[in-house]
Amino acid sequence: MSETISKGPNEKFCSECGAIINAKAEICPKCGVRQTPPPPANTLGAVAPNGKNKLAAALFAIFLGSIGVHKFYLGQIGWGVVYLLFCWTGVPAIVGVIEGILLLVMNDADFNCKYGQC
Repeated sequence: MSETISKGPNEKFCSECGAIINAKAEICPKCGVRQTPPPPANTLGAVAPNGKNKLAAALFAIFLGSIGVHKFYLGQIGWGVVYLLFCWTGVPAIVGVIEGILLLVMNDADFNCKYGQC
């Protein structure tokens, strides 16, 4: 039968070997691998698990939304091509500013779920 290993409130699992170590440990005492620090609590923009930054996407939308740069950045290639095809009309520029504002006011968890991984 397998045993369930549970960690305490001041412990974490090593990112390399999975051993239970102190939550403040910088280096795992078992395997010697340096642990990555947790992200700071007050970040300027949410970063989705796939590396997409909310602030960067919003700024792309506001300043380069007329050619769909924010759509390409967020992985929506089809919409990016549509923005490129219609950039001469000026409509994508207006929509880009609106989408940029919506990205700025979007909840970090919603951004991560929509453009990262839920």
